[in-house]
Amino acid sequence: MATAKKKRKVDSEGRRFQERREVQYFFTENRGNCVCLICQETIALFKDFNIKRHYQTKHANTYDKLTGSDPAEKVKQLHAALASQQRFFTRACESKESITKQAAKYIYKDCVMKMVENVSPDKKQEFMNVCLARNTVARRVEDISSDIQRQLGDRGVAFDCFPLACDESTDASDTAQLLIFLRGVDDNMNVTEELLDLQSLKGQTRGKDCFVSVCEAVDDLKLPWSKVSGIITDGAPAMAGERSGLSTLICNKVSEEGGNAIKPHCIIHQQALCAKHLKFDHVMKPVEKAISSIRSKSLHHQQFQHDVRWLSRGSAMQRFFSLREEIGRFLGEKGEPMEELSHPVLLADLAILVDITKHLNALNVNLQGQDAVVSQLYGHIKAFGIKLQIFQRHLSQTEPCTVHFPALKEVNDSLPKDNIGAQMMTYATAITSLSMEFNKRFRDFAVIEKDMLLFSSPFSVDSDDAPPQLQLELIELQCDDEQRGKHQQLSLVDFYGQLDKGRFPEMQTFAKKMLSLFGSTHLCEQSFSVMNLNKNRLRSRLSESHLRDILRISTTSLKPDLASLLKSRSQYHPSH
Repeated sequence: MATAKKKRKVDSEGRRFQERREVQYFFTENRGNCVCLICQETIALFKDFNIKRHYQTKHANTYDKLTGSDPAEKVKQLHAALASQQRFFTRACESKESITKQAAKYIYKDCVMKMVENVSPDKKQEFMNVCLARNTVARRVEDISSDIQRQLGDRGVAFDCFPLACDESTDASDTAQLLIFLRGVDDNMNVTEELLDLQSLKGQTRGKDCFVSVCEAVDDLKLPWSKVSGIITDGAPAMAGERSGLSTLICNKVSEEGGNAIKPHCIIHQQALCAKHLKFDHVMKPVEKAISSIRSKSLHHQQFQHDVRWLSRGSAMQRFFSLREEIGRFLGEKGEPMEELSHPVLLADLAILVDITKHLNALNVNLQGQDAVVSQLYGHIKAFGIKLQIFQRHLSQTEPCTVHFPALKEVNDSLPKDNIGAQMMTYATAITSLSMEFNKRFRDFAVIEKDMLLFSSPFSVDSDDAPPQLQLELIELQCDDEQRGKHQQLSLVDFYGQLDKGRFPEMQTFAKKMLSLFGSTHLCEQSFSVMNLNKNRLRSRLSESHLRDILRISTTSLKPDLASLLKSRSQYHPSH
């Protein structure tokens, strides 16, 4: 039987470009191709016959009259023209890539154009050419979110411990949304505080429903349950119920996996509940009525704004008190007099409420912010508790001291002299009740108070009061004068990070857990504000996945790898 003839492969012949062809036929090798310098056409093979035929067919007698060094000079000119043409397309591609990277950081084109007009007006047209159609924007948001989630997964492998912060709220389409944040700490004391997931609760919002969603989020990122150090919630029954609340179910699952988790109640939420314990409705309701009266009537509002700056939501009570004379006069002119502003005792009640509210607001500000260490937050609570005791003693004195109550001090002279002592005792009793409420509310943090003290002040703790596994290392640490000096100079994160891992392994493990703990659900509250801005009544059909992507990008501290994202795209500016 005759054997079939093997087909010849052109690329196996190993032909090479010969430099003599540049001067003879004006051809060159460019990126593995044989290219005509005259017309930039490419031929298939490096064969003399093909090159000669192309030149004689299309460029006969073009440069035949060149002699001496003229052909070589002409070749240089044609090379330069080809390189210039190639650079033109390269620059255009690089420009698109650069602009796309910038546009990926600014999702909305109007914002980008305003920025360009102020920063680099000469680049305005290039930015105008960037496609930011809704589908393009959506794709870029998805890509950036996916890259952030990938980075979080890569970091999660190195977490030694991480807690969870969970909160639930309803969006503009009446869908219950469960936010889940984590705060991981690795072996080098690096803290990663990121959104783990946003889960939509389609049916009921019971503790076990939330538990299923949290389990799904943790398992999707392949995080070990044994490393969960705690879970913090806002204290709602579905979140903190003793039997079937989310925090209880999470702690039970962690125990089953060989770990140990705590379930504190959000410090900020408890502080707000304590503030509501003050019962001054007899002055608060008239103030709310007066504010509503002015705000609800546009004409009144406009007239009042001509004279004074109106109230802001954050310090409404203090503003109201400082403008009490103007408000009283204005309401009197409108036939709606406010008698409480002319009654000495009621005015003093308003003043003490203003002063206490001011102190509570200052505490609330101290409890907010990212990367807050739980021991620092609890320190603010303890400090406020001591302040309340001072307030109570000052107002209980025979000669009451109102140095910490400027509003009360301002109206003190208007009180009847025979009634001052009784009023001050009433205020002292109210502050005592508030102090007792604080002690009651923060019992869950008091349980770990010794651990927080050991973490923040290891050199002032008696070694006998430390957990047994830490005692020997704590003694070594306290007797090291060099480490004592570093503790005074460095932050807690840096101090524990520089400890010798071989010498203080248990202290570092303990520090990682304390450093990881959330003190509040402040991150969740911030993210719900972002959610309400993006998914509002005008954008109520925003999909769950897109809402999750927007929140992940809005809350992350990670930087997306834009270079890798662009390389994965075959086209920078798709048409749709």
